[in-house]
Amino acid sequence: MINYEIMFIVDPTLDDEMKEKTVETVKEIISAEGEVKNTEIWGLRKLAYPIEKKTEGYYAVIDFQAEPTLPKELDRRLRISDNVIRHLIVNKDEK
Repeated sequence: MINYEIMFIVDPTLDDEMKEKTVETVKEIISAEGEVKNTEIWGLRKLAYPIEKKTEGYYAVIDFQAEPTLPKELDRRLRISDNVIRHLIVNKDEK
């Protein structure tokens, strides 16, 4: 298993329940084939530049372990999600 970290930005116009549901959905996708280690909710933060005419976003960071195939599937599912406006998956073991 390889250590990964994902940071994603949820659409700030969603209500709090939908934001939490989006974070839980990502954790469920990871748990299906990997193991969630740590979850940090950074909350509402100002974006460095506007994305889809939004200047703020709801940030979440999840550390997890998974096989090399999971990040590709996770990336695919987050790209088609309307709730996530940006995401980044990092391999923490790669040097």
